[in-house]
Amino acid sequence: MEEQSGTVTEETRMARWLGMAKLWLRRGWPFAAGIVAAFLGVLLYSTLYPEPLPLTDDQVDQIMVDAMASATPPPSYSSQVYQMILPSMVLISTTGEDENGEEGNGVGSGVIVSAAADILTSLHVVAGATEIEIYYADGTKTTAVLTTADPENDIAVLTPAQPPEIIVPAVLGNPNAMRVGDEAYAVGNPLGLAGSMSAGVISGFDRTLPIDDDLELHGLIQFDTAVNPGNSGGPLLNRRGEVIGIVTALANPSEQNFFIGIGFAVPITTAASAAGMPRY
Repeated sequence: MEEQSGTVTEETRMARWLGMAKLWLRRGWPFAAGIVAAFLGVLLYSTLYPEPLPLTDDQVDQIMVDAMASATPPPSYSSQVYQMILPSMVLISTTGEDENGEEGNGVGSGVIVSAAADILTSLHVVAGATEIEIYYADGTKTTAVLTTADPENDIAVLTPAQPPEIIVPAVLGNPNAMRVGDEAYAVGNPLGLAGSMSAGVISGFDRTLPIDDDLELHGLIQFDTAVNPGNSGGPLLNRRGEVIGIVTALANPSEQNFFIGIGFAVPITTAASAAGMPRY
């Protein structure tokens, strides 16, 4: 009986151990599988997203340069237009007799339009002048002579005695591509203030302006860009810095010689023909 009892006890103990082992396998397998999955996940993440390498000094410097560049606003259209036209601009100073026959001085504007440094301006700026002086944007000056006159369009071409050291002809645009409301810039020497710029818009096309009893200017561009005495002969420009006209007059019903919001320019398609350039 004791042996049987002992044998039964041993068998029972073994059965219990086997049962516990099966139970552990059933309960432990998900845990072990979870550990394996987590390990594989870490391995996959480290493969797809490796730890970044430290930045070099050059890379840090480039990041700073890019950040500063993105924080700097781009230049305005008007400032770009001014930089483009400035090397082509001239101030015109004249000496001659006025309407009363008295000796006097005048100031106007002009723009270089050819590789030979020919200067396009308004005829009334140099009409009757006994001496014409040209001041270039680089600070040098020379004399000039009137070589071509187109009274019907108030356009003149001047030939300087000495061109500037670096000749930068202005780029001519197409006024026929302009529309009312487009930007219009004027650069010149209003009231003798050299190298001044003003901005506005195109107000109309194909305007007629009576000059005196014998002369009317036709096909003019109307604009509201501020111009004053001294702007005459200077360029009217589009937003690309191209010359679309030559400033010729301002309108003032009070017959005073200052700007009230209406200016006129001869289209460059007309003005350029006086300089021997093809009309386009």
